[in-house]
Amino acid sequence: MKKKALITGITGQDGSYLAEFLLKKGYQVHGMVRHVALEDPEHRLWRIKHILPKIELHSASLESYASVFNIMKKVRPEECYHLAAQSFVSYSFEDEFSTINTNINGTHFVLSAIKENAPRCRFYFAASSEMFGHAKETPQNEDTPFHPRSPYGISKVAGFDLTRNYREAYGLFALSGLLFNHESPRRGFEFVTRKITNAVAEIKMGLIKKVNLGNLHAKRDWGFAGDYVEAMWMMLQQDKPGDYVVATGQTHSVEEFVDLAFSHVGLNWKKYVIVDKNLYRPAEVNILRGDYSKARRQLGWKPGIKFEGLVKMMVDEDLKRVRKIRSN
Repeated sequence: MKKKALITGITGQDGSYLAEFLLKKGYQVHGMVRHVALEDPEHRLWRIKHILPKIELHSASLESYASVFNIMKKVRPEECYHLAAQSFVSYSFEDEFSTINTNINGTHFVLSAIKENAPRCRFYFAASSEMFGHAKETPQNEDTPFHPRSPYGISKVAGFDLTRNYREAYGLFALSGLLFNHESPRRGFEFVTRKITNAVAEIKMGLIKKVNLGNLHAKRDWGFAGDYVEAMWMMLQQDKPGDYVVATGQTHSVEEFVDLAFSHVGLNWKKYVIVDKNLYRPAEVNILRGDYSKARRQLGWKPGIKFEGLVKMMVDEDLKRVRKIRSN
């Protein structure tokens, strides 16, 4: 019998890489998606289009406990990866109520549905480095106190506490991965990294002349999403549940990202970037850097693709995509 895994957020960046990874491991992969995604597969399922025949999708809303409950009862997975969330930090300031309600209630619904229908299921919660926010120490590890600086970060702290509570109160194999920023060519266009690499491609091809960006001095610990989903799986293969920081241990500023991306196509970024104060966050997190020594020690995990390779990979893929669009 193939082991069954259920992924919420399977249509996103991490969900698509994780689905591919689990299929290679011989899993039966199930995904929870909103009904609107099934009605508009061209735009909403593009990241998993190539594996659709190999996976099974279920229509549900994380805002409906009944729909989550019914899917958990039907699938009864051995592993559940809860990746779905409103994850764009800047948007969380614009609609904090929706972000907090969806992210907290969705996590609570999935945990409760597992407890009632599949208590032996191993549960992974996608926590975030944004939970550390205004951190008191750098680098941040599993024991660093949380000080979130956005509604998104606050919602993730609540999800982390819910996951720990279900582990301690009900004995579920439930844990959290505190993943620092991880990017890829599948990143959404609203995120600054993809906004940069897409703009580089469009400027290089003569489609646009400028790009507006916010705080260039913010520093992040950036890794490759394809590496990070392997860490998620490794966590659920352990004898006992525990929380893990997943990071590279290195930080780079947004300006470094910009410089590397433009340089890769032979351009000077200073000629094309406009710093727009309107794009600054109301409460900025200036530096995040993770200490992944626990993951290295206990899981045997380490990051593969380095920062320079990640930026160049994203630029190359966006160039390829923009050229294809122009040729059509």
